[in-house]
Amino acid sequence: MKLTQLRDNDGARKTSKRLGRGIGSGKGKTGGRGVKGQKARSGVAIKGFEGGQMPLHRRLPKRGFHNLFRKHFNEINIGRIQQAVDAGKLDVKAVIDVAALVNAGLLRRAHDGVRLLGNGQITAKLAFEVAGASKSAVAAVEQAGGSIKILSPPAQTGETAA
Repeated sequence: MKLTQLRDNDGARKTSKRLGRGIGSGKGKTGGRGVKGQKARSGVAIKGFEGGQMPLHRRLPKRGFHNLFRKHFNEINIGRIQQAVDAGKLDVKAVIDVAALVNAGLLRRAHDGVRLLGNGQITAKLAFEVAGASKSAVAAVEQAGGSIKILSPPAQTGETAA
């Protein structure tokens, strides 16, 4: 093996289109841009432009409200947690919170906490620390001998204590 024999794998480097190199190249004269006009020039960005008419995205009424302070909870069913316990991903003796669920691979990231939902069956006696739980999830966990502690939401910054 010599340095002169080194080369990239096939398909690793894409050859660029050689525009404007004569009529015989097939991409000569206008260089694939059609004929004259605004779109044939450089620096054109006409995304919502409708020729001076009021664009559709400005003609339509604005509706709704986007809450900046909305909490985004991960939702997980008790049946999914039972599967993880059966597979040995969750420790039955440890408290099951956001960090434990992320480590077990049940959640991708923590967000603002976990909300437990009651779909599925649970047989393991587990202790949960979650941001919220449905009534059916609480009933199912307590029936299996476990407990659920609902964590209070963190106080918003800038609030004054009364």
